[in-house]
Amino acid sequence: MFEFRKIELSDKDSIVKRLAVSDLRGCEYSFANNVAWQRLNNSLICLYEDHYILMGYDGNIPYILFPTGVKKDAEGKAKIIALFDELEVYFRSMGHELKVSSVLKEDIPWLKEVYGERVSFGFDRGSSDYIYNSADLIALAGKKYHGKRNHIRRFMENNWSFEPMTADNIDECVLFTTEFYNNSGDDSESAVIEQYAIHTFLMNFGFLGLKGGILRVDGEIVGISIGEQLNSDTFVVHIEKARGDINGAYPMLCQQFAKMFAFGSRYINRGEDMGIEGLRKSKLSYHPEFLLDKYRACFK
Repeated sequence: MFEFRKIELSDKDSIVKRLAVSDLRGCEYSFANNVAWQRLNNSLICLYEDHYILMGYDGNIPYILFPTGVKKDAEGKAKIIALFDELEVYFRSMGHELKVSSVLKEDIPWLKEVYGERVSFGFDRGSSDYIYNSADLIALAGKKYHGKRNHIRRFMENNWSFEPMTADNIDECVLFTTEFYNNSGDDSESAVIEQYAIHTFLMNFGFLGLKGGILRVDGEIVGISIGEQLNSDTFVVHIEKARGDINGAYPMLCQQFAKMFAFGSRYINRGEDMGIEGLRKSKLSYHPEFLLDKYRACFK
C-alpha cells in the first residue's frame, strides 16, 4: 500500500511537480527543506498516486504533513479524503492513530464536515510561519522600522559589500558556517542537525535551485542567507546566519537578501520561531503581515 523511505536527491522532479500543484505557502513545502532537514524528525517520504506524503516522528509517534499533489477544489478534496481513509488503515496497522500536521485554518471546516467528532485539532504557536510583505523588508520604511534603519546606518560605517552566492564562493560559505557553529558553543542535537542542513544546502546549492547572499566587511564574510522561490507568490528564507558582534549585520543581511532575490514575490516566509522567546521577539520586530497558523489533526 504505502512504501515510506528516505528522501533522495533523485526525487526532486517528482516532488517539485507535486508541490507546485498544491502551491502551499508553508516553509516545510520545499524539496530543498525536506532533503536538508530530514534528520530533524527522522522523516520518510512516499509518492503515492498523485500525492507526496512526508512522514515524521515525535519520539516514536508517527505523523504526516498535510499531503501535496492535488488542489483543494472539490475533486482534490475528494482525493485527499480517500487518501486519509487509506492512511488511517495504514497507521492502525502500525498501532497508531493518524495524525496530520500543517493543517491550515481554512481546512478545518471541511475536514470537520467529513469526519465530525472523529477528528480533533491542536494548535502550536511555535509552528506558525512569519509571512512578510516583500516590499516592507526591502524598503524598511516608516516609523515601525526606525530601529532597523538605525542599525543599518551603523553597519554602513564599515567597508561592506553584498554579493550573490556562487560556485566561486561556496567554499568560503562552508568555512564561515563551520566556524559559526564551532564558535557558538552549542553542541546540542538540534544544532548538529542544523549544521547538517546548512551543509546540505551548500553542497547541493545549484542542483536544489537555491539563492544565496553573502555579506562582507573588509572582504571577510560576516553573514550569509539562503532561500528560494517557495510557491507562486512567496519567497522563503531557509538559513540566515550573521555575526552578532557586528552591529546591524542581521538587518542589513535581511534587507539586502530581500532586495536581491525577493523583489518579484509578494511575500517572504521567514519560517517559524519554534517557541523560542528570543527568536519570536526577533521575527516580530520585522513586523510580519500575518502569521501562517498551522494545526495538527488527530483522527480517532
